[in-house]
Amino acid sequence: MMSPVLAPSIRPAAANPPVGRVRLRTLVVVRWVAVTGQAAAILFVYFGLGFRFELPATLGAVLVSALLNVVLAFDRPPAGRLDDLAAGAVLGYDILQLATLLYFTGGLVNPFAVLLVAPVAVAATSLTRLSTVILGTIATLAAGMLALWHDPLPGAPAGHVLPPAFSFGLWLALSLTIVFVAAYVGRLADEARQMSDALAAAQAALARENRMSAVGGLAAAAAHELGTPLATIALVAKELARDAPPGPVREDAELLLQESMRCRDILARLAAKPEGGGPEGNPFPRPRLSVLMREIAARYARGSVVPEIRIDYADGYDPPTARTPEIVQAVGTLVENACQFAREKVDIRVWSDADSVGVEVRDDGPGFAPEILGRLGEPYISTRAGEGDHMGLGIFIATTLLSRSGGAVSCTNAEGGGALVSVVWPRAAFAGAMR
Repeated sequence: MMSPVLAPSIRPAAANPPVGRVRLRTLVVVRWVAVTGQAAAILFVYFGLGFRFELPATLGAVLVSALLNVVLAFDRPPAGRLDDLAAGAVLGYDILQLATLLYFTGGLVNPFAVLLVAPVAVAATSLTRLSTVILGTIATLAAGMLALWHDPLPGAPAGHVLPPAFSFGLWLALSLTIVFVAAYVGRLADEARQMSDALAAAQAALARENRMSAVGGLAAAAAHELGTPLATIALVAKELARDAPPGPVREDAELLLQESMRCRDILARLAAKPEGGGPEGNPFPRPRLSVLMREIAARYARGSVVPEIRIDYADGYDPPTARTPEIVQAVGTLVENACQFAREKVDIRVWSDADSVGVEVRDDGPGFAPEILGRLGEPYISTRAGEGDHMGLGIFIATTLLSRSGGAVSCTNAEGGGALVSVVWPRAAFAGAMR
């Protein structure tokens, strides 16, 4: 049985949105805008309008958000993406932080209470349904608590209290808005993901059909063109074998007849199965990981640099892998890049431990430039972008392809010089291939 992770398939996007859909750089920028707006509104209302409320508490909540943003910005590479759990935790904190500000500034009576909908809407577009439901529940409960407990609205007449029915109406309206926005936006996002997946599947199928059609046409043309001369050769060989006396001449004629018939059989098989698939074209569809890495290293090595393979398996664990185009092309791109930049050697380390299986590609070249190191994985990022045919898409394409197989790619500069690119898969991803 092939590993479900290492054999990519099109899955319903509505049930399983891609892991790591929320881009860290975008989330950090949006949260900086929110922090700036909150601080500006607090200072304007307190000093500009002269309304009094708990200034230290509100500014403290904004400061904590700013510090969290700094931690997010420096703890992870800007080009990275947050998984469902991390993104959900950040959006959940945003809901609680906004609820804290609303508590000190009038609760649901504050016009900015409608912003409780924003984190839930973001979750509906990018996170799983479970995370969206959890965040929607948190926002609804926070709104209910604000309807019951809150400081007076700044600038409101002393002793002014809303009737309970009006407070309940505010909470109900806000809760229904949260549910409606989450359901509607989530549905639109699911349909967009399904359309994107369907388009990708259609493009892949069309490309495969084009290749098969081209190769099939070539095979048919070859069979047609070579059929007549092969028939002539077979006829002459048959007559020679029949008329020649026993001896070496007859044996050579019979051998020539056998080989000509073999050529006709090969052309017939190519015409019937031009893609060359099946057991005959690929006798080892699921090689061990170390074997696959050796094949890739030999195929994609460039110049005089020959990659050296090192095996560092825990407990001798060498899992079978699916020889998918995504893995071959992606790892091959990393090996080819390393060979192009290396001075003398490229080291490919295949390793495993109790939890993970990984491949490291290291060269002894100049390494990654500091100005692009944090942005590797984005399209059109390269020290050679614009030079000749280099477009800065190699690592981006490799990262995208490997993410479909469950692998995570990281790029760093190795100690002692050179670039180091690591691909790590969960060890559990290989369990299915062992069956």
